[in-house]
Amino acid sequence: MTAERSRYERLGDAYAGELAAHGVGAAMLTHKWQPADLLDPHSDLDIRVLLSEPPDDWEEWNHRLAAAHAATVRQAEDNRRLLEHPPGFAFTLEEADGRLVSAPELATWSLISGNARELQRWKSRAQMAPWGPSDERFYRALLHARLGGRYRLAADSTDNVLGDLTAYRRHCVAWHYLAPCWFAASALATRTRCPGKTAALTQWRPEGLEGYAELFLHHAAERGARHLLRTAHVALEAALRRIPADRRTGAGTEPSRSDWTMTAGMLRVRVARWLYYLDPPPGVATGYLIRREAKELSAAVRILTAYAADGATPAQRLAARMTALVPTGPTTAATLRAALATWHRECATVQDFLSHTPESPTPEGQPPGSQIPDSHTPEQPTTTRSPAPCPPSSRTPARTRPAS
Repeated sequence: MTAERSRYERLGDAYAGELAAHGVGAAMLTHKWQPADLLDPHSDLDIRVLLSEPPDDWEEWNHRLAAAHAATVRQAEDNRRLLEHPPGFAFTLEEADGRLVSAPELATWSLISGNARELQRWKSRAQMAPWGPSDERFYRALLHARLGGRYRLAADSTDNVLGDLTAYRRHCVAWHYLAPCWFAASALATRTRCPGKTAALTQWRPEGLEGYAELFLHHAAERGARHLLRTAHVALEAALRRIPADRRTGAGTEPSRSDWTMTAGMLRVRVARWLYYLDPPPGVATGYLIRREAKELSAAVRILTAYAADGATPAQRLAARMTALVPTGPTTAATLRAALATWHRECATVQDFLSHTPESPTPEGQPPGSQIPDSHTPEQPTTTRSPAPCPPSSRTPARTRPAS
């Protein structure tokens, strides 16, 4: 007997169908996180699109993507939340196969449509890759974005949420704050690329913290969101004492070839997001999503600025031209309209940047576009990781819960 497909599987099928109907041409669709991490009806589907080759016109492709996304959202009222925003990244199959997609990012992917064997090969390779500075940056950035008071429950919008708002706020604390930080801490503590939030909470349980992991794994249904948030602060403070100190210095933090691809992959879908945010289906709120754009765009500007450096290579000069086109500062509807007009006017630069692949295998710390002899072998970090994702602690997970 065939098992009943989950709501998220059915939604993925519908999304793939709309992409095909609108001529988006996706060779593979994935979503971030594992199926166990998608908690119905609270979690949204964070999609990545993989293409056989770059489109001839990224702007026109984005219009198709925005239309397909809006069409899927209109299919059901719940999709306002389940498909909160258009895809977060677009890559080519060649980039994924060529190890240009960040390994810790790729390790979290689950298949919606496409070649399952190919995706599993990429994920296995990502799990086996040596641990390096880019992993440290990836996971510590997740912590930095949420710790130190940066996570604010009030900023987790409920505008598109239907049903039990109390349960959704508990979900926000557990799944938007505690679980991503636990996921990052587990990776840093074990030097492994964890596939998801549930895996981290299930398998990484340092002595004395087992009860916290169990509590948040099940969303603590009997507790209020504010009480749960205070408990999350205590749990994370304890968890962070189990990870190595950040010993990175300014040296060796230059962007790598993978950083270029990740930045381009994020910017490739910006026009679709802006179009959807500015003209959403009836009843869909996007004001909070417009404000959220500032964070991702500022990250892109930082990376592109580092790439541009002294403009010695064509790739660096291209990065400099693209940097000038990315909005900075707070984002409003007017900001996005102006950006759409600018990107349309400067479509040649945008097209060149979004379709560009750095020429040579680039080790971490060497800017893309620099020429590296074919015989050069990038120096690998001396520490390698275990092939097992998120290895469990040696202790049996306890079923006890921390004191209130």
